[in-house]
Amino acid sequence: MTTADDTRTDHPARTGASVHAVHTDAAPVAVGAYSQAVVVGDLVFVSGQLPIDPATGEFAGPGVREEAAQSLRNGAAVLEAAGSGIAHVVKTTVLLADIADFAVVNEVYAEVFSAGGGVLPARAAYQVGALPKGARVEIEFVGAVVR
Repeated sequence: MTTADDTRTDHPARTGASVHAVHTDAAPVAVGAYSQAVVVGDLVFVSGQLPIDPATGEFAGPGVREEAAQSLRNGAAVLEAAGSGIAHVVKTTVLLADIADFAVVNEVYAEVFSAGGGVLPARAAYQVGALPKGARVEIEFVGAVVR
């Protein structure tokens, strides 16, 4: 059984791997007690990006297509701030308030990642009971840091 024991030696901070938080004003501030992203070694873990326009603090809209595009733009901004980018994403998790929106979200997602020039990342997509602030889409990213 694994526990959250501080004496474990496999935590990145105890193995010599560099661990630091990432923040950019080009993406919305976190809506809770978490970082926009954390870099560990050569990987960046981007927290779930809501479809909030960082310039206005308002949701993109009116439809799920616009929400998906904004979540992807926000993720791209955080990835760039971390020394990564859409072309270097290796895994995403797409959270949907309604799985019926998957086809539309997938179209926007495919446009962004196809234009990114990299390999399409591994992905999981789930319908969830609710998303923060009533969002219909939230997207998490894991990417390789290249600079």
